[in-house]
Amino acid sequence: MKILSAAQTRAADQATMQAANIRSDQLMERAATMFSEWLMDRLGQEAAGEVHVFCGPGNNGGDGLVVARQLHLSGYSVQVWLLPADKYSSDFTMNRQRLPTEVPCTELNPKKLPSLPTKATVIDALFGTGLTRPLEGAAAAVVQHLNQFEAVVYAIDLPSGLFTDAPQPVAGAVVQADYTVGFELPKLAYLLPQNARFVGEWEILPIGLDQEFIHTTAVDNYFVDANFLARRFPKRPKFAHKGTFGHALLLAGSYGKIGAAVLAARACLHGGVGLLTVRTPAVGYTILQTAVPEAMALTDPATHFVTELPDLKSYAAVGIGPGLGQDAATTEVLRQLLQQTKQTSLPLVIDADALNLLGTHRELLAELPPNTLLTPHPKEFERLTEPARDDYHRLELLRAFCARHRCYCVLKGAYTALGTPEGPLYFNSTGNPGMGTGGSGDVLTGLLLALRADQRLSPLDAALIGIFAHGHAGDLAAQQTGEAGLIAGDIVRFIGPALGEMVKL
Repeated sequence: MKILSAAQTRAADQATMQAANIRSDQLMERAATMFSEWLMDRLGQEAAGEVHVFCGPGNNGGDGLVVARQLHLSGYSVQVWLLPADKYSSDFTMNRQRLPTEVPCTELNPKKLPSLPTKATVIDALFGTGLTRPLEGAAAAVVQHLNQFEAVVYAIDLPSGLFTDAPQPVAGAVVQADYTVGFELPKLAYLLPQNARFVGEWEILPIGLDQEFIHTTAVDNYFVDANFLARRFPKRPKFAHKGTFGHALLLAGSYGKIGAAVLAARACLHGGVGLLTVRTPAVGYTILQTAVPEAMALTDPATHFVTELPDLKSYAAVGIGPGLGQDAATTEVLRQLLQQTKQTSLPLVIDADALNLLGTHRELLAELPPNTLLTPHPKEFERLTEPARDDYHRLELLRAFCARHRCYCVLKGAYTALGTPEGPLYFNSTGNPGMGTGGSGDVLTGLLLALRADQRLSPLDAALIGIFAHGHAGDLAAQQTGEAGLIAGDIVRFIGPALGEMVKL
């Protein structure tokens, strides 16, 4: 799915009205109807007490008035509260006139705002996606007042006070919604950690926006779901053999961290690699041969760290980092690896301690081969670039980093963001909080290594499939273990089923 900016969203509305030959109030009716049906399905036949609808003077307020009318006609007890303003949009005015007289409709008094019952149902329709400056005056007072109550808040399109695709002022008043319901396509604001307490859970409802406009509109951000990845993961040929899917080399592990190498190796094997060799210090030999018998163990002369780079001629892709440690000799191994893969264009995946070594020795960033895939979490990424002022700035840093180094960068977290050399960012839709556990990143590295070794996949497709399947494997595992009980090894077990589902897309 494409992620449109606020301006592009308004243009999509206009294109839809023109293509379908409908008025703006008719499109508003369509969107509000979808919201009302969704809300009634959640609330059941009767809400607990009144539904309080807070409406602003623009089209978001018009949406709220339509919802209030529809809820009333469906038998709900509704109270409408209007934010005072000097000017109202034409669609707001039209739907204010359409509101049945039986529905109480009261203008808010900023000096005496209404008290709400505990767990009241509140619909936030004060301001939508067009907001470009912080709320102030009566609007800010109403939002701050709402946030004081233990109401269950449902925001239409966007919590009031929240910007669609720009950072919030620290002191800005923003509705803290429990649920946000958007239309047709997700918004960038939904996907960023700093907005989580405002957005709550979110859902997208279709309203028939013009698909030709969406298809032809260039965007900087995408939301990756199963439909987006349809037909990207090829089915295995009937006469395939282990050589068909590549021989991967994994440089991983150090004294006390061989478990990271084991997890990455298992993930690589479950990710479909044809052959896997693990380069590990001598201390890891027995562990690897016992825990991962399907992999070949190539031990380093040193006991505790990887200190020498093996010959790379027989490998289709190389991964480095899980549990690697940061010994001086290991730094030299990374330097040699970068130089050699840059000369040969051998696909490279870099994670964990290898990222920390890059952060410590930033001169090595100039040696990154094109199409290298890095998998930092936010702190590791900060070591490669600079501290981010906010989540939006971090995305700017990600975009610039990938363009400068012609690399792919997986910025891990909820809605993991993939940066690309060409500029667009891709946000992943799978995964759950249970995956915030030690070793989860090592599993992702192994899976990505397997996919980069498969020469049938482009670097972009390998990265997208990897992060999506990793998250989906975590979701499948959580169904059995629960989120709190999820460990990295559980994710490994479900990589095969996750990839199997993708073949069928």
